[in-house]
Amino acid sequence: MKYIRFYFFCVFFICCEKKDNQYLVKGTVQSIEHELNKIIIAHDTIPGLMMPMVMPFSVRDKEEIDNLQIGDSVHFQLIWNDIKPYATKFKVVSQGKILITDDFFDDEYSVKEVGQIIDDVTLLNLYGKDVRLSNSDGRYRFISYIFSRCPMPNMCPAIVMKNRYLATAFSEIEFIMVSFDYLYDTPRVLKQAFGHINDDFDNWQILSSTDHIDDIYKLVRQSGGNFWGVDQGKIGHTLSSVFIGPKREVLRIWKGEEWDVNQVKNALRLYVQ
Repeated sequence: MKYIRFYFFCVFFICCEKKDNQYLVKGTVQSIEHELNKIIIAHDTIPGLMMPMVMPFSVRDKEEIDNLQIGDSVHFQLIWNDIKPYATKFKVVSQGKILITDDFFDDEYSVKEVGQIIDDVTLLNLYGKDVRLSNSDGRYRFISYIFSRCPMPNMCPAIVMKNRYLATAFSEIEFIMVSFDYLYDTPRVLKQAFGHINDDFDNWQILSSTDHIDDIYKLVRQSGGNFWGVDQGKIGHTLSSVFIGPKREVLRIWKGEEWDVNQVKNALRLYVQ
């Protein structure tokens, strides 16, 4: 009898186990970060998953990218799961073309070092009203960047979850999440996606960059990030989160999206206790 129970348990487990989805992806290698096991690729539309974008893909086996070069046109499999999607089985098809980013802003808007002041900018709240960064001068602020169409669970959605954790822990800090997708992420779109945050938190606001292109470029670049391709419908970005003081002075910058939330929490405690 126990063997029958064990059999049914195995059948139940196999049937209920959630399988990872696999997608064939075509794109061009833009950058290879060997030390992080990441490869940045400008990819075509992935049917049923996401629009064309420039984004980093995690690679489990470092040897898979050791022989790849910037500019290679590749086909590969994207293994999609709810924890950390990864790329595998790369095949070089031909030599591709490197996507040119918006270097026009490199000289005018460079990253601010610790102690330097972030410039004042104007963005829109979820009701379409102008909000100046200086409106919250006098408070510590933690600024992160997202866009609503981001489908990767370890990127924008992860940033939202980390902000939620920190906003719950630090009521004295103002948490600001800004979308850099100035074409699609209107206040109405962001309200539909994140409006519940404003209802649940007094110290966390979501801002749109619609019609404020110069402001969002300035803010993103000065806080250590970058984005491009919004007008072309092929968004690329490098994420960052910045912690600024009461006078908008830069206190800390965390590059990327995989920063440890507990380490950030410990760092913030040095300023607000």
